[in-house]
Amino acid sequence: MSLLVRVSLLVLLGAFAVGIYWNYDGFDPESVRGATVVITGCSTGIGEEMVYQYARLGAKILITARRENRLKEVVAKAKSLGAQEAHYVAGDMGKAEDCERTIQTAKEKFGRLDYLVLNHVGSSFKSLDFKFNEGKAWGDNPDMDFLDFFVDYLNVNLVSYVRLASLALPLLKESSGHLVVVSTGLGKIPWPNVSSYCSAKFALDGFFSSLRVELMKAQQDVSVTLAVLGYIGTPKVVRNLQNSAEMLNMVAPVDQAAMAIIRGGATRAREIYYPFYTWALPKVGALMPQLTDYISSKVDLAPDN
Repeated sequence: MSLLVRVSLLVLLGAFAVGIYWNYDGFDPESVRGATVVITGCSTGIGEEMVYQYARLGAKILITARRENRLKEVVAKAKSLGAQEAHYVAGDMGKAEDCERTIQTAKEKFGRLDYLVLNHVGSSFKSLDFKFNEGKAWGDNPDMDFLDFFVDYLNVNLVSYVRLASLALPLLKESSGHLVVVSTGLGKIPWPNVSSYCSAKFALDGFFSSLRVELMKAQQDVSVTLAVLGYIGTPKVVRNLQNSAEMLNMVAPVDQAAMAIIRGGATRAREIYYPFYTWALPKVGALMPQLTDYISSKVDLAPDN
């Protein structure tokens, strides 16, 4: 048997094993029925779809985003899909007082908290996305004027995650609850021209992975799940890829991504990867970092939010 055939068989067996693991994670939909859930960033995309998936499972939901009119529409649909309760808090998670109001509202409405799902992207992302699309490398010409904006970006996309988790931890400890942090593959592997974006995502991994270990050390029964996502077919991604049919065919369904996150949180998974390639690249990178550096330097890819 040739070496190529042997390697191919090993790859097939490995893929089969991963497929079994992926599809039999022990998820019990009834475990979510009646659970209290706070989800941030719910006006569109993955956040909105998670609301509907939790609603179908019969959860009690509190959602946040900046656009109140949009939140009213999402809450109404969630109730029609079967949510036991659905409420909203309109606010900017970059503001400490809005973070505090969100968790306080959950306490007042539910009296407990089973799931905190952190998913929001701040209002500053639109401006940052413009800089991404310029395709400029930070190392070629460091933009010192951009640093003030970068601080604001990190406040919304990193510090507010930490703030919300800190405010919610007493409630999560009481309920032996679940903390779910939505991130991307670019929080696991370095990528050129998106250093600001990668900074926030790598930092989320570092903080919440450390928090997971701290909770384990303190024997606190609160799970921390990091969701590592690739290209998902959110409205924004679909719009950006309208002129690239090949890339558009590669995006993963937003409803399946939302359900993968929910299953991972409910089963207390350490990490979930969706689609599969988001698992492969970081694992290869851990073994052969020079290879992922080379791949990153050759492929043109923008963030997936």
